[in-house]
Amino acid sequence: MTLGKEPHMTSAANAADIAPTPYAWEIRATGLKVRVGRKRMAVNGLDLSLGTGVHGLLGPNGAGKTTLIRTLATVLRPTEGTLDILGETVGGASEHRALRRRIGYLPQEFGYYKRFTVREFVEYMAWLKEVPKADIPAAVQRAVERVGLADRADERMKALSGGMVRRVGIAQAIVNDPTVLLLDEPTVGLDPAQRLRFRELLQEVGRDTCVLVSTHLVEDVAAACTDVVLFDEGRLVFQGTPDELAAAGTPEHVGDSPLERGYSALLRSPDRAGGSW
Repeated sequence: MTLGKEPHMTSAANAADIAPTPYAWEIRATGLKVRVGRKRMAVNGLDLSLGTGVHGLLGPNGAGKTTLIRTLATVLRPTEGTLDILGETVGGASEHRALRRRIGYLPQEFGYYKRFTVREFVEYMAWLKEVPKADIPAAVQRAVERVGLADRADERMKALSGGMVRRVGIAQAIVNDPTVLLLDEPTVGLDPAQRLRFRELLQEVGRDTCVLVSTHLVEDVAAACTDVVLFDEGRLVFQGTPDELAAAGTPEHVGDSPLERGYSALLRSPDRAGGSW
């Protein structure tokens, strides 16, 4: 295993399940920098390529994960460097309206109208994403079914538990059948059974979609992701398979599982990212 090696799309075990796309990479960043506020560079010289599959984004608090997700969702604009998503360069004066129709995005905290029913809220988000009017009812029904909320679709949002609200957030992110799906801490508030169903959904969606999941739960990465992106201080520390991440750790490193020990080893490594630190 080498730090800072050329990223790859998926592990060999899952390669047969991944559908081809017209792009060599759905997401490619080169020298990407994103400034937050006047001074802090939350993403600092990132080189990253992501293709079809499920990619787990790991890193400590303050690493810049949410800033990266928001930039990929075109909420924030790059400060320097280049960012290409689905063949379109992000930045400048363009509004990226057509591109946004092909992106699904669940922020860490998302706003919703409490008096809306589940169905009404997901319908509203489908309308904002410019899903064709005739397709919206079927798209909404499919999305709520995929997150296990078909029997609660006509309940008001204010009556739902926190975990159910999070599942509605996932439903609105996938209602437009996105080509790129960006999820920031999607399993917060989900119980173990719900997290298991969510992992199955990720594996299903990732067969023909580029999915990036920011999470602090290493076990979710091991169960659902084809590769791991380890991010700290705005830079790429490691990209590889879960097995390669686990192989980086040894028993003296902190962590209850091999993946957690590998995570700890790479964050503490004095020569991470090729010694550019």
